[in-house]
Amino acid sequence: MKIFCSRANPTTGSVEWLEEDEHYDYHQEIARSSYADMLHDKDRVFKPMADAAVEIVEKNGFSDKIMVINKHSTEVTVGPEGDMPCRANILVTELFDTELIGEGALPSYEHAHRHLVEENCEAVPHRATIYAQLVESRRMWSWNKLFPIRVQTSLGEQVIVPPADLENCPGAPSVCDIQLNQVSPADFTVLSDVLPMFSIDFSKQVSSSAACHSRQFEPLTSGRAQVVLSWWDIEMDPEGKIRCTTAPFWAHSDPDKMQWRDHWMQCVYFLPQEEPVVQGSALCLVAHHDDYCVWYSLQRTSPEKNERVHQMRPVCDCQAHLLWNRPRFGEINDQDRTDRYIQALSTVLKPDSVCLCVSDGSLLSMLAHRLGVEQVFTVESSAASHKLLRKIFKANHLEDKINLIEKRPELLTSEDLKDRKVSLLLGEPFFTTSLLPWHNLYFWYVRTAVDRHLGPGAVVMPQAASLHAVVVEFRDLWRIRSPCGDCEGFDVHVMDDMIKRALDFRESREAEPHPLWEYPCRSLSEPQQILAFDFRQLVPPRPLCAEGTMELRRPGRSHAAVLWMEYHLTPECTLSTGLLEPAAPEAGCCWNPHCKQAVYFFSPVPDPRAPLGGPQTVSYAVEFHPDTGDITMEFRLADTPDSPLLSNKVA
Repeated sequence: MKIFCSRANPTTGSVEWLEEDEHYDYHQEIARSSYADMLHDKDRVFKPMADAAVEIVEKNGFSDKIMVINKHSTEVTVGPEGDMPCRANILVTELFDTELIGEGALPSYEHAHRHLVEENCEAVPHRATIYAQLVESRRMWSWNKLFPIRVQTSLGEQVIVPPADLENCPGAPSVCDIQLNQVSPADFTVLSDVLPMFSIDFSKQVSSSAACHSRQFEPLTSGRAQVVLSWWDIEMDPEGKIRCTTAPFWAHSDPDKMQWRDHWMQCVYFLPQEEPVVQGSALCLVAHHDDYCVWYSLQRTSPEKNERVHQMRPVCDCQAHLLWNRPRFGEINDQDRTDRYIQALSTVLKPDSVCLCVSDGSLLSMLAHRLGVEQVFTVESSAASHKLLRKIFKANHLEDKINLIEKRPELLTSEDLKDRKVSLLLGEPFFTTSLLPWHNLYFWYVRTAVDRHLGPGAVVMPQAASLHAVVVEFRDLWRIRSPCGDCEGFDVHVMDDMIKRALDFRESREAEPHPLWEYPCRSLSEPQQILAFDFRQLVPPRPLCAEGTMELRRPGRSHAAVLWMEYHLTPECTLSTGLLEPAAPEAGCCWNPHCKQAVYFFSPVPDPRAPLGGPQTVSYAVEFHPDTGDITMEFRLADTPDSPLLSNKVA
């Protein structure tokens, strides 16, 4: 039996439905679940997956004491003929996500108290508390708002301004969860103490109804309130002697013993609008929540006890937060990146240039116009993106200056271009359907499709791209692929084997996208160009192939090969989606914070207790398939000659 699964197609820039084996979804869900990461979390209460639970119970000798009910808790029945003979007097759960309540913890607890447990039962964990801290951070605020973009021209500085409704939009309703410990303290100013916003006692009846909780505070310094950082802790016992916390290092009681996690991180919430605060002048931070989400607001006065301060969950009404994710906002707001494009554009533009832009939600067409080009066309295949760009053009009085075309670029006609031949084809390139770095090679297919519209000597920018790789040792990320063996004295090899089978089904042969600025690592090899793509030429009819070796110059545990793309705008100007600085021997790698890099984990993951390995080599073979847009790869560590080549196919 076959099933249909969605997957980005690099040759068309669209999401397509492909036939897969009936077990594909099952294996992918397990392979990328990070269940092993949860078991490596020594502070955590763990409920094994139902598929493995029965075997684990039996293997550890508890078959006569533990009964596994393979149901959602809200479907469990109680009574002589039910799943449970009577109500329970102890409630043990793990229903939490980074936001605490985002996985439906409140309605699940509410149902359990009403139908599954006795009154005054004991609950493990017993209590949870959510904390918040108000900060000013230009970096994090740049993930939520469009900043003015400055363009230096021969006539002086010009500014691209955001439209008013984007400025006033409260933003997306979803939380931004990140590894907050990797945000430099220099990137934010603390405006408040850590504030305990609200607690939930899981041993008592829990309500999933919308509510709000306020805390009065005096700002520690004057500034602009923009962002709320949030985390939680749970107390396992009624006395609070056993605690598990997700606090960042500066709020942790013992930073040297922090538990690294990827399943629970920290939350970044954006206030609807930035607001000035004055040191010592009292304010009130309000945490709102419904049954699944938390959001925050700032008030000048503390509400009365019975005063209703609840407000609706923020919803984007400007389109930008629906089209641009947080990294994309940061990328567009990166003035240094914009200056690189301006520098490159200045070397190829002429007043009589005819410019065609072919990236999703890009402002490059505005840069071209500000730099003096009169004939600018930009293609937006999405109606929502078309609407957003039109608003931005109007706010900058460019609605009659830039030709905005709503159609797929391969469907362009001469009439769309007013019978003009394009002298500059321009792309970032960025496309919203891209998941892995090389998916943006869709630009090459667009360039090929519009070739008939290019005039003699037309310039394509970027003119080329290259795929690069480096072998790394992760400080922590290796844990998501590391088997557990034993957890708190329990043998969980059954789960390890199940995950391995799922990985072997396909996932162990594929690269995963990860924002590596959040996951420190050090390079064991020098970065190396693997494959090159010349956008000045059409997509070739035959595959592009490359083979070679990467020498590991430093001792370490070879966890993965990291791959990324570099775009050569001109011979003198290159933009990297991966490493931003040369890899120093002992310092960590510096990654582009706006992009996800592709991580190809070596298998098996090196044991962290094993001694560091000496220098060796990694051999590779890479092939780009122009008919499908796939990139297949094979990696092999030199000291494992008998192991099969690891192959990777990405669609």
